Amino acid sequence: MRGVIPVFLLTALTSMATMALVMNWQARREHALALRRLAGKAAAKAGGPRRSAGPLLMQVAGQVKGRLATRALDRLKLKEAVERMLETADLKWGAAGLLHRSAGACLGASLATMALTANRLPLATAAAGLLAAMVPVKWAQRKARRRVRKFEEQFPDCLEFIARSMRAGHAFSVSLEIVHKEFAEPLAGEFRRTFEEQNLGQPLDIVLKKLEHRIPSLDVQFFVSAVLLQKRTGGNLAELLDKLAHIIRERFKLRARIRAISAQGLMSGRILAAIPAAVGALMFVVNPRYAWFFVDDPMGHELLAGALALQVVGYMIIKKIVTIEV
Repeated sequence: MRGVIPVFLLTALTSMATMALVMNWQARREHALALRRLAGKAAAKAGGPRRSAGPLLMQVAGQVKGRLATRALDRLKLKEAVERMLETADLKWGAAGLLHRSAGACLGASLATMALTANRLPLATAAAGLLAAMVPVKWAQRKARRRVRKFEEQFPDCLEFIARSMRAGHAFSVSLEIVHKEFAEPLAGEFRRTFEEQNLGQPLDIVLKKLEHRIPSLDVQFFVSAVLLQKRTGGNLAELLDKLAHIIRERFKLRARIRAISAQGLMSGRILAAIPAAVGALMFVVNPRYAWFFVDDPMGHELLAGALALQVVGYMIIKKIVTIEV
């Protein structure tokens, strides 16, 4: 049993080294290809200029982005969702960076658990690896939710500011430029990006759709729909934004009331989920022989895994019941 650990370590290190060498070779190859295309050597070797299907820089960017992790996420059809989550969280990792962090955390936690348990608990090693792999994903999701929540808190004041700016005689695009100078992050950064994209020549509807894509919030969807509808049909956009700000504030009040009412149910769910873990830890102290059955016996491993799965399912059901969307 002790000889399994060096073999596993050697296999893991060999796999990581091989992956690093392959990724490094591929990155150098794609970088050299991009430099040749930018320098025009590809056209010279072909015997003269060729008419390309699109801009040269766009073709080069499309080739350089091909990495092993990115291709794996492409095949799993998860790349777009991961990049959207990272963009919402304002993390510059990229889809491949998130996958690399999850793989590194999984390998590190598995090796640490294997060393601590002397490779006696393979299920615990696998569980520790899976939980550690989920840590970067959950952290990015939490940061994205906090950023969206902070954006929503600033959004009503932003809408009223835009309405007052338009009443003062400014155009809508000029109001967007003033917003990113007067407000704090994350709202300032998102509206700065929106203004710069429009200033570079992109249509207003595409720019606002990108804002809606980066900030998955119902309030932003209302704002984008209102602006685009006013652009097509006409009307008083300043008055419309004032009413929208009032509706958002009322939604915040209702959401706060619902959270206060459902806080007791959520706390009860957390307590019920913590009781079995506390009782199990107490059993290891009071009666270790009885509790070590879940560690030494294979049947105990299965029972422990089933109990943990049922605990997670029960907590998710309770959380789903007490969570009310407004």
